[in-house]
Amino acid sequence: MLFVFILNLIVKFLLRRLMKIEKENKPFFSYNHINALHRKIDWFIRITSAIALIVINCLIILESYSINLLLIATFFFILLDYAVRALFECKYSQNPKQYILTISEGILFLTAIIIMFDYLLIKLS
Repeated sequence: MLFVFILNLIVKFLLRRLMKIEKENKPFFSYNHINALHRKIDWFIRITSAIALIVINCLIILESYSINLLLIATFFFILLDYAVRALFECKYSQNPKQYILTISEGILFLTAIIIMFDYLLIKLS
């Protein structure tokens, strides 16, 4: 995880330099919604994903479903979250180029999750 965090910082730094994207001052562990619609959609996605992931975990434990189902659901909800955030940053933000950083962060995060699940599946078999 530390490697992904450092790689993300490097990629964001390089993209800011190359694309001339202004740095936004946000608190470290906060999530700033662009507007009220973004907040509503984001919370809907979070609640839906939490419920879905709980149900999927129960299916995996109780009904012996494949763990690949968890990978697919996790991938889908993270992709959806980053896509919604990038869309709102592109259309409604004060700094529309910020969506480029969001997309790069999402790609790095999804790649890390795929590598992690692949590693876990190899170790479990």
